Amino acid sequence: MRSVRRSVAAFSLLCLATLAAAQVIEYESNGLRYQAQTKGGLTVLFAELPSRVRDYAILQVAVTNGSPIPWMVKPEDFSFRRADGQTIAPSSAKQVVDDMLERGHREDAIKLVNTYEAALYGLSVQRSTNGYEQRRQQAQATMVSAKLRAAATASALVLVPTKLQPGQSTDGAVFFPNNSKHLGSGKLYVKVGGETFEFDTYSNLSQ
Repeated sequence: MRSVRRSVAAFSLLCLATLAAAQVIEYESNGLRYQAQTKGGLTVLFAELPSRVRDYAILQVAVTNGSPIPWMVKPEDFSFRRADGQTIAPSSAKQVVDDMLERGHREDAIKLVNTYEAALYGLSVQRSTNGYEQRRQQAQATMVSAKLRAAATASALVLVPTKLQPGQSTDGAVFFPNNSKHLGSGKLYVKVGGETFEFDTYSNLSQ
């Protein structure tokens, strides 16, 4: 596995070479459509996952702190404005974890984990220092029951509030309650590090 710092440096160089005014980079990896943007030394990257669990539309997101100061990253930094003007806020990490551990089915957890891991491990530029892989290992080490281990592993992929030091990165899933539909066309906003990141989303996934 490549080192996190080498991956972050390579991605930052790509951004610097491509961006003129914090433009959005779009590309495909492992069948998913990614968008990335860098502002103030922070890089935000995301793709919508094809799988839905319960009532959620799910984004795989990653944030890298290339600035000289630490910044807090949390699910509540994200919001989605639909084409009709309605704004959807994501569920908090606690809400999602409670849902997974208390009401989610084991099959849902397995499907979600498989989808997320396929996306994460197929994304060569992203190797987090505080992300899913670290949380997964901790969850599996503390859970004995297979059922609890599956649920705990699924909950480990939820983006949790994380203070990123300079040079650190995190990844996780952000869950938008959306009546079991994909997000569709609209705008995704991310407010972190004193910056506002804005992305156009598209109806490129089957509802």
